[in-house]
Amino acid sequence: MTQPDSVNATAGPGRNLPDVSHLVVGVLGGTGDQGRGLALRLARAGQQVVVGSRSAERAEACAAELGLGIRGADNAACAAGSDVVIVAVPWDGHAETLASLRAELAGKIVVDCVNPLGFDKQGAYPLQVPEGSAAQQAAALLPDSTVTAAFHHLSAVLLQDESVERIDTDVMVLGEDRAATEVVQALASRIPGMRGIFAGRLRNAHQVESLVANLISVNRRYKAHAGLRITDV
Repeated sequence: MTQPDSVNATAGPGRNLPDVSHLVVGVLGGTGDQGRGLALRLARAGQQVVVGSRSAERAEACAAELGLGIRGADNAACAAGSDVVIVAVPWDGHAETLASLRAELAGKIVVDCVNPLGFDKQGAYPLQVPEGSAAQQAAALLPDSTVTAAFHHLSAVLLQDESVERIDTDVMVLGEDRAATEVVQALASRIPGMRGIFAGRLRNAHQVESLVANLISVNRRYKAHAGLRITDV
């Protein structure tokens, strides 16, 4: 894996963050709404991006449609060819996908943004995950990777809307490895309007993932695309 430079390039809340401009970012599930939106925003910020899918052809078609130098590949090639890998796959395929990519993801920073949610007549609600959260499940399945959690609270609609120049929101980043969380903070902070903010260890990921259910309720009530801001940081 290419290591980020220790020299500051991105201003972060309270401290300097590493230069991550040279890192290749892979997005597993990059043809879905969330993954596609993240790929677009990171590429617009100047990042090298690879979108992954179970189907290489579908990934390549998505990449061609997005443009901006984005490349498409099957999930294994996406994982193997990237320095940092964002997991944006559907929850019901989360465990199977990660287990199958253990070798390709070894030595990588893995960023899990999956929200385990259920839906019924009363709306969205968080699901119970045996490991505690999607991020903790990823860590259990990928012992040779450095797993972090981030990008949970972003509107896929806004991410994909190319007429929106800035997305004014904070990105809560969780993880056990300080250097890895700072890389993810720096990536988030490259997107205009966003800040990456450290928000604790992976054991705290459940409530971050679950908060998306509340944001869905906000969006439905106010016909909005709500995000979060952390004050006094």
